[in-house]
Amino acid sequence: MGQIPQRFIDDLLARVDVVDVVGERVQLKKGGRDYMGLCPFHQEKTPSFTVSPGKQFYHCFGCGAHGSALNFLMEYDNLSFPEAVESLAARLGMSVPREGDDDPRAQVREKQRQEGVNLMELSASFFRERLRMPEGKAARDYLHARGLSPEIQEDFAIGYAPEAWDALKRHLGERGVSESVQIEYGLLIHREDSGRRYDRFRDRVIFPIRDIKGRTIAFGGRVMGDAKPKYLNSPETPVFHKGRELYGLYEARQANRHLERLLIVEGYMDVVALAQFGIRNAVATLGTAASETHLQRLFRLVDEVVFCFDGDRAGRQAATRALETVLPLMIDGRQARFLFLPEGDDPDTLVRREGEAAFQNRITCASPLSEFLFEQAAEGRDLGSIESRERYASQVLKAVERLPDGVLKSLMLSELASRTGVETSRFEALLNRHDTASAFPEPAAESDISASHGAAPTISSAGQRRADSRVDLANMARVLQLLLRDPRLVDQLPDSFDWCDEEDPDTPLCTSVIELVRAGRYRSSQVLLAHFHGTSEGQRLAELAKRELPIKPSDRAAVLSELVGYFQQRAMQESPREEIDALLSKERRGERLSQPEKLRLRELLSSLAR
Repeated sequence: MGQIPQRFIDDLLARVDVVDVVGERVQLKKGGRDYMGLCPFHQEKTPSFTVSPGKQFYHCFGCGAHGSALNFLMEYDNLSFPEAVESLAARLGMSVPREGDDDPRAQVREKQRQEGVNLMELSASFFRERLRMPEGKAARDYLHARGLSPEIQEDFAIGYAPEAWDALKRHLGERGVSESVQIEYGLLIHREDSGRRYDRFRDRVIFPIRDIKGRTIAFGGRVMGDAKPKYLNSPETPVFHKGRELYGLYEARQANRHLERLLIVEGYMDVVALAQFGIRNAVATLGTAASETHLQRLFRLVDEVVFCFDGDRAGRQAATRALETVLPLMIDGRQARFLFLPEGDDPDTLVRREGEAAFQNRITCASPLSEFLFEQAAEGRDLGSIESRERYASQVLKAVERLPDGVLKSLMLSELASRTGVETSRFEALLNRHDTASAFPEPAAESDISASHGAAPTISSAGQRRADSRVDLANMARVLQLLLRDPRLVDQLPDSFDWCDEEDPDTPLCTSVIELVRAGRYRSSQVLLAHFHGTSEGQRLAELAKRELPIKPSDRAAVLSELVGYFQQRAMQESPREEIDALLSKERRGERLSQPEKLRLRELLSSLAR
């Protein structure tokens, strides 16, 4: 899917009123030309949050939160940039265009996607109706026996698929939906051998699977007896990809707009049972292990993810897979923890036996990623043996190597050193030996300038950079990192781009980012990343965002200023350097330098030496 055109975003923001958007979520009072209220982004007793209808802007004088209606939706509703645009557009009855939408094939795909969503919503309504009818009595009794209240059943839109082989097929057929379309969206099964077509879901409690916007995109069905399989999910379809979707995520966000933690469990009955006991932050994967895509979606919404597993061998193996998946995503500020339940229990049975408070305590006491990693590496090893300690350290080091550079990685190496008696620097050396590239590679150093014996003079730019540790490893990647952390720093950059390093491969991206931020719509790091999402530039920005930036927030402006100053000084030196090379090349060819040329060469060398 292509990017959203900037002209559409501008038009959208011109049509929407930020006061209406914010006012639906924050109680505002008129105060002069602006509106005021308590900031939704930090705790305060005296209002410091203002919304300006004239500027179409909100600002908190307490915590600094500010932006347009789009920024507010992204921060308050935990939406990505495209989702926020879709949400605002829906308010005005506008459809969101994408670059490349003029392509007939793209239009066909979008039409099919919308038709698919409509079909799934129609089917979901059918299943809910059947639950309330006489034929749904067994399903109602089952749900009552599982302790699910009518309110929870309503929240999760639970339904019932009748026992008949063709109940849904007939219902959809009467509404003009062809059997081939029903097969395409996983509602009908076609037997090649007999040519027979019948409903995929029969005599099952139905759990609609909804996307982040609440649209039904698939179904999960659970038997009420001992039939197999116990759980049956929709297959992959044009609107459903199980490696991307999570059951219960929409419902969790509806229950709590300010989620701080999400719990990953195994099945939808676990999610619903926990919700019945007031634990409304659980989600479940759909027949697959938690993928990197799943976790990236969750970390966009919350800073902490808790994996919940059975305490048996299979649960431990699943936890190991989850650990391997989550390690590369653990940038500073994120947490991952591991909760193991008593053997023979699942969240559904345990919360019914222990109650909400006890289950919440288990979540709170779940093992941090670091603790689980060290515990797993030590399992079955006698750490009194040097050989066992070596294998233990190697296993931990292999995992730590997958972590992004940051505080967690440093602390893990320190803890490993403490547990093994090996100096941290030795482990760091081992890791560095595997690094194929520096996080911020320095340009190749030029040779030192020297006029002795006619040797070609050169300059050690790396040496110059080390003279000032504040501009160590100065390149455009560092500038990009600073702008990603705080886009407002763009205000202190020079108006022109003549300071940028033309030879640095990150310069084109850096200039694009600066131009976007200056345009006034991209004062949020998340919006910047969303703008470039799906492109090679987006991958580069995401990579830089994950890297550690060992600079205090209070020092960022000063460091950026020094970086720009360094680039400007180096740019001023480029021209003299070229002149020096030309004069020395002339001398090496055996041509005599004139007296003015000799004086000029001496002057240039002296200025560079200073």
